[in-house]
Amino acid sequence: MKKSKGIVFGIIMSYSMAIGMEIYNIAIKMGFNSNKGGFSTMTYDVIGGALGEVLYMGVLVFIFSNLWGNKIGAAFAARHTDPEKDNPYFCILMRQAGTIAIMCPTMSFVASVLFNIIMAKQSIYNLPIIWLGTVFKNFPMAFFWNMFAAAPFTRFAVGKIYGERC
Repeated sequence: MKKSKGIVFGIIMSYSMAIGMEIYNIAIKMGFNSNKGGFSTMTYDVIGGALGEVLYMGVLVFIFSNLWGNKIGAAFAARHTDPEKDNPYFCILMRQAGTIAIMCPTMSFVASVLFNIIMAKQSIYNLPIIWLGTVFKNFPMAFFWNMFAAAPFTRFAVGKIYGERC
């Protein structure tokens, strides 16, 4: 992948993940998951809140994914796949899984510090358990959002931008 194409891919992927996760977390914070009908009862207030937070969270996702998330994801895929023998799509999925496995705990830590320690002024003593609870809440959504929405959308968008299959 050319360097500029890789950067565009990273930016689109970072913001695709950030918007999905922010919508999910704000909907939970607003109690939509507890409503009769669950997330299907969301309002546009959720989107408004998510758009505000996604501006800086997308940047943080991009930074951390480039510092270690993508590298660890690639290393995970290299350990568990053989590009010469395995289906290329399986190799891609394993790289995604490895990246999710490191990025979800990373971004859950960032969110725990920002939203619980700094903004909600909870004790730093509680940070480990807040972080663990945040990972438990976010991991299923991060996994399925990445596998079935953010990554396919990013490959589609980058393919359209560069006029080739990504």
